[in-house]
Amino acid sequence: MRNILIVEDDKSQREVLKKMLQEVDEGLNIYEASNKIEAINIYSNVSIDIFCIDVHLGDSSGIDLALDIRKIKRYEFSWMVFITTNVQYMLKAFKEIHCYDYILKPYEKEDIVNLTKKLISSAYMGNAVANERKSTVFEIRKGINVKIYVDEIIFIETNIRICTIHTKKRKYEIKGLSLKSAVELINHKGIIQCHKSFAVNIDEVRKVEGISSKVYEIYFEDYQEKAFLGYKFKNIFMERFI
Repeated sequence: MRNILIVEDDKSQREVLKKMLQEVDEGLNIYEASNKIEAINIYSNVSIDIFCIDVHLGDSSGIDLALDIRKIKRYEFSWMVFITTNVQYMLKAFKEIHCYDYILKPYEKEDIVNLTKKLISSAYMGNAVANERKSTVFEIRKGINVKIYVDEIIFIETNIRICTIHTKKRKYEIKGLSLKSAVELINHKGIIQCHKSFAVNIDEVRKVEGISSKVYEIYFEDYQEKAFLGYKFKNIFMERFI
């Protein structure tokens, strides 16, 4: 049984998010707080697994609340997701608080469902510290960094001067990063280049189909977008795939 605390001062927004979370799993214990004092009372008496905190809480700051929560030993590495209307506010959250992700308003049900399923699954909840999970920090915008775990990467593509990292959570676009540099930064044997513009997580590949004598399409588990396999990378790729 997982305990989730929603800290959101807007009652209607809070109810919408709660309803979406309940649709993911009716067995979730969802606690609600409209301000910092209510939140403190709840997480002091109940062991919370996942915090969903609005960045702006009327007369207080959700980020300051999160910083206070991180000072508590048992919540030092708890999953923390921020609710915001602007990703620019996430700079401090990523740098100082080590939040897992953020939810943008207005809420997209699919995003909420997918994120929550991952957080409550045994694979992700078993060890919130994630010491053994390989990760890389990317600067997605000037001053805004995000930690991406290798086991969440599906594939990477570059187009002109934009590198897009497709993950199980969302897509991250990074300007000025080459495919070669991205692969070198990740530095993991499971991420292999398969085309001049693509690299894939070999563990996520479901099937490969030829569309010409020199180009093949790569399909993934539970992901609609495709990557491409170039002829000169085919032999090395197929050795790993088969």
